[in-house]
Amino acid sequence: MEGKSYSDVYEADEATSSVTKDSLSYSELSHSTRKLSSVLGEFKKNKIMESSPIRKAVESLETELKKAKALVASPRYASSPCKRIEEITENLGRSIGLVLFASHDVSMHGKEKLEVLRRELMSVGQFSAASSDSKSDFLDDVVTEENDDDIVEEIIEVEKEFSCSTVEDIVLYLKCGNDEQLKVALFALNTLICDDKVSCEWVDTEGVIPILFSRLNSTNSVNRLSIIKNLRIIIAQNNEIKGKMAEVDFLSALVKSLTRDADEQREAVGLLSTLSDVSAVRRRIGRIQGCIVMLVAISNGEDQTASHDAGKLLAALSSSTQNALHMAEAGYFKPLIKYLTEGSDMSKVLMATAISRMELSDETRASIGEDGAIPPLVKMFKEGKLEAKLSSLSALQNLSTLKENTKRLIKSGIVPSLLQLLFSVTSVLMTLREPASAILARIAKSDDMLVNHDIALQMFSLLNLSSPIIQIHLLEALNSIVSQPRASKVRRKMKENGSIQLLLPFLTEQNPKIRIGAFNFIYTLSKELSDELMEQLGETHIHTIVNVLSSSTSEDEKAIAAGILCNIPVNDKKATDLLKKANLLPILVSIMNSKQAGSTTPLSSQLIENIAGVLIRFTITSNVKLQLYAGEHRVIPVLVKILSDGPIIAKCRAATSLAQLSKNCLNLRKSKKSTWLCVPPSAEAFCEVHNGYCFVKSTFCLVKSGAVSPLIKILEGDEREADEAVLEALSTLLDDGIWENGCGFLEKKEGIEAVIKVVESGSVKTREKAVWILERVFRVKEYRAKYEAMAQVVLIDLAQNGEAQLKPTVAKLLAQLELLQAQSDYF
Repeated sequence: MEGKSYSDVYEADEATSSVTKDSLSYSELSHSTRKLSSVLGEFKKNKIMESSPIRKAVESLETELKKAKALVASPRYASSPCKRIEEITENLGRSIGLVLFASHDVSMHGKEKLEVLRRELMSVGQFSAASSDSKSDFLDDVVTEENDDDIVEEIIEVEKEFSCSTVEDIVLYLKCGNDEQLKVALFALNTLICDDKVSCEWVDTEGVIPILFSRLNSTNSVNRLSIIKNLRIIIAQNNEIKGKMAEVDFLSALVKSLTRDADEQREAVGLLSTLSDVSAVRRRIGRIQGCIVMLVAISNGEDQTASHDAGKLLAALSSSTQNALHMAEAGYFKPLIKYLTEGSDMSKVLMATAISRMELSDETRASIGEDGAIPPLVKMFKEGKLEAKLSSLSALQNLSTLKENTKRLIKSGIVPSLLQLLFSVTSVLMTLREPASAILARIAKSDDMLVNHDIALQMFSLLNLSSPIIQIHLLEALNSIVSQPRASKVRRKMKENGSIQLLLPFLTEQNPKIRIGAFNFIYTLSKELSDELMEQLGETHIHTIVNVLSSSTSEDEKAIAAGILCNIPVNDKKATDLLKKANLLPILVSIMNSKQAGSTTPLSSQLIENIAGVLIRFTITSNVKLQLYAGEHRVIPVLVKILSDGPIIAKCRAATSLAQLSKNCLNLRKSKKSTWLCVPPSAEAFCEVHNGYCFVKSTFCLVKSGAVSPLIKILEGDEREADEAVLEALSTLLDDGIWENGCGFLEKKEGIEAVIKVVESGSVKTREKAVWILERVFRVKEYRAKYEAMAQVVLIDLAQNGEAQLKPTVAKLLAQLELLQAQSDYF
């Protein structure tokens, strides 16, 4: 079409569509011009006509209207009348569009009528709805992106210029025009394409596609959006032209548009999706840096149109395994999983290897598991060759750190296959044993493993036959299994099979992970061994455990060692003598004194709890010599410290030790009247509760040790686990002979309210002990008057709704408060 003017193009079109043009009539045009004159007259009365862009647009419309009226008035002078009617009608429609465009952001009377007329003229001129919509889209783009009145004026001026210019001028503006000229040229190109005024051959001959792609990298956002829309319209007119857009530079330019604003991104991904029918396009897009990452992001975005097109494009690109891997790296795993399920053996290995090497978040692991990756990976492991087994196991190892995936693994039936592999002595399979044992360790954290009670025994039998890494994984798995609450049957079988004896050699293992794993296993089993434990451990291994407490640098290992010793029954005198001989007590005190006050890390809590449990052994009431030994080694300050800042279980155990010590305090006190004392104690040593001289180390006095306030504070707190032990300790201050002094001291420390609180919310045993304490407190008239109102509501409720075994005791207390008659049915 080189060298042809618009009129040449129109004549060519006329030759191919004479039948349509014969249908046009002067009467239709005449009717439309009359209506337009009327509407335009109303439109011009509006003050907004003072705006220069609107005024110029209206003037342009009036010029076209005069031409239309002249044609209607003198039809006989027109050559090719049908051709002339079409031209006039098209120009009128375009001019109305410019008026509407110029006034897009204002509300004006008459705009709706103009729009109706524009559509009528389109019908008269036989314009296609698709063409008109496409041109309207272009105007909308300009309106949305730029509200510059000067642009409107320029469109009007350039429209006039192009109405008598050649298509070569349009191409020139597309190629070399500035941004404003390019904007109008793109509008003109859109009009030519939508109105079928140019052919695809012309688009190809004039090099329009390379020109548009070249401008895509150098113009503004409004023009970029128009360029992409033009390209999509060109494809819509001729699908075969897609191949012309498959150049890698063109595609790279489109990929850049994926990173820009939402409208441009939507159009760009739509065009790329359309182009993906071409194999060369699919091959090249995946190689453009950042393309797949952007497509994945768009597919996950909120724009439904863009998301749909991005998903469609990703599906097309996934025909390449390399693209599927890139998608997985970007967090889009569906193509990868499809290859795992349906791909060739080689592609399955490729995908499994990729999963094994990726750094995955738990969210991503969950996504991969939910999308169905685990069943095909398990199938690869069970049925595949060596390479497939190794890659699938490595992938499953990476996925198995997530609890949800371990359940999927168990459901897939992988456990027997893993055990079979671990028992295998085939040399070629030895490399698979480490990942297999690692997966077992992860799976064992699920209580679903308890379905088969023999699994733990099978794993245990492998311990001495395995390498250190596998031993670590097996011990981790076994510890997970036996520590579960529902695993009592497994633990019993372990004990019956002499598991502790087989584990003891591991306590001196140089590898710390193996050693700690063995300690942990013994600790879990020791909770249920009771009197058998000392016999199972033996003197040698008792010394080994104590040595860990004195020399290990691992707080975890120390905590477990103390836990094992804590589980030896306190009434085992042989064990106590052995631990005393091993110098355990000074070691424990040293550890506690080195602790930072207020430490709340999990390991510290476990260590403190277990040390507090061991100290109960050295404070039993029946062995005063042992208590004195504990006192000399400053155990009581350690116990008081635990009361203040230890975890609640440790507080309970410390209170138990203090109660045991305090029970002997009354007998050990130095009487105020003693005459055999060479040097009388200082006044500070006198105890107002025990009515004598008390000392922390030798009489174990709660008052002098400062233990009463932290004991009361525990009762005031929200945790109830230590209440019984605390009340037991406080009750030692209310024994016969000193109860009045004890009640006074308890009231002085504001402890009576705390005891009443326990009556309201404690367990049966703690309520029973609290009521016992209140019975002694309310013997004193002064305290009865002060606390009666506070206690009576709680006591009455307990009498009516409490446990049966408490009602008689509570009734007596209510009678003491004169709230219940002595002959009541409660007695």
